[in-house]
Amino acid sequence: MRFLLLLFISYYYLNANAHIFVYHRFGDDKHSSTNTTLKELDKEFKYFKDNGYKVVKLSQIVERIKSKKEVPDNWVALTIDDSYKSFYKNGLPIFIKYNYPFSLYVYVKATQKKYGDFMSWEEIKEASKYGEIGLHSYSHPHLTNISLEKVKIDTKKSFEIFEKELGFKPKSYAYPYGEYNQKVQKIIKSFNFDYILNQNTGTVTKSSDIYDINRIALVGKVNLQEKLKYKTLDVQWIEPKTYPKDNILKKVKAKIDPNIKELKLYITGYGWQNIKVKNGIIDKKLDLQLKKSRTRVILSTDYFTIANKIIIQDKK
Repeated sequence: MRFLLLLFISYYYLNANAHIFVYHRFGDDKHSSTNTTLKELDKEFKYFKDNGYKVVKLSQIVERIKSKKEVPDNWVALTIDDSYKSFYKNGLPIFIKYNYPFSLYVYVKATQKKYGDFMSWEEIKEASKYGEIGLHSYSHPHLTNISLEKVKIDTKKSFEIFEKELGFKPKSYAYPYGEYNQKVQKIIKSFNFDYILNQNTGTVTKSSDIYDINRIALVGKVNLQEKLKYKTLDVQWIEPKTYPKDNILKKVKAKIDPNIKELKLYITGYGWQNIKVKNGIIDKKLDLQLKKSRTRVILSTDYFTIANKIIIQDKK
């Protein structure tokens, strides 16, 4: 009964969730960890078509968020990171076949230096006829591992080359490796992007932060129906804000709807545990020695209705 009540609360407060997915390579068996086979891609696209999902431009979802309008549950946006040549050769024809828009995020140095595995500027221009093109940094660094000045230099360089080669300014940015912290985010925002994308598992609602948009990875053979079950749990994070300097996660503290009395908490390296909620406040003492420099903290009612936070160790 308690579990059913939590499901009801989740649906009642958190409906209207759009899903944004991220791909990398297509039909490239040499790199299986980031590859989506063409058979799998066609299968996923057919599932969207046959089950009432509407694949829209990512900018359409952002406009909904900006105007505080509900984002329809059946809306899906598709993004591609790194601008690998396999997208142009193998993936793009399937996108065109289904007439599905996309957002392609350019790893500028790889294209500028003509790395063999990446799209040329001419191929990116051709792809722009069918989708939106955004920025994915110049040198694809781990942004939390370099100085803030280097973050600024890398972004400025990529921005300027992108505009020179394509003839327009990039309106959006996707973090390399999905890694960022508050200081990095502040610098990226200073370039006046309309929106910024992470790689945190989760969905998008009218209350989402357009400078911290969730994307769900679709790599390899995936259970798409399961990925589409994800919904956003509305949480105001209090602690942790950043990765602890002593590597000890002392507590998780957050505000949540007071009707929810019990949640599940996930910490990378420690798995799931049940926690209590009192008057809309989560205040769980932990004192855990973090095992990974990239640690995911998740709050969930049912494993799929989640609030997802990634904290990354600053190695500068």
